[in-house]
Amino acid sequence: MLPLRYVRRWQIASLFFLAFVLAAALMPVFWFLDDKAGGLSWFERNDKWVHGFTFLCLAIWFTGLFQKKTYWQIGIGLLFFGLIIEACQRMVIYRTADWTDVAANAAGIFLGLAIGVGGTGGWCLRAEEHLTKHKSD
Repeated sequence: MLPLRYVRRWQIASLFFLAFVLAAALMPVFWFLDDKAGGLSWFERNDKWVHGFTFLCLAIWFTGLFQKKTYWQIGIGLLFFGLIIEACQRMVIYRTADWTDVAANAAGIFLGLAIGVGGTGGWCLRAEEHLTKHKSD
């Protein structure tokens, strides 16, 4: 982990982020989308984009917390997390597990890690520096 001032807060936020993604992946889609308005058909057409974007965001989040030399571990960890989500979705009757979801997750992870390597990595340090600077003003 990077030398952050508020390590515990970042860790707690990370756990909440992961728990939110898991909970959202296990909730029935019809709770949020009105089929009368075509919401379910929109979701079915864009499901893979949702998976990819979610894991892109997770990868960018974690590249902000860890050093570049550990990005491969972030990738493996997030891929494993995606597999856990799919396994959990197999256990509920209103969701389905799909290997193409795992592929979309992997694409999002790869792109997020590439963005981290490209310059956004370590963003948590910059955020803390910015907040601390403005807090002391």
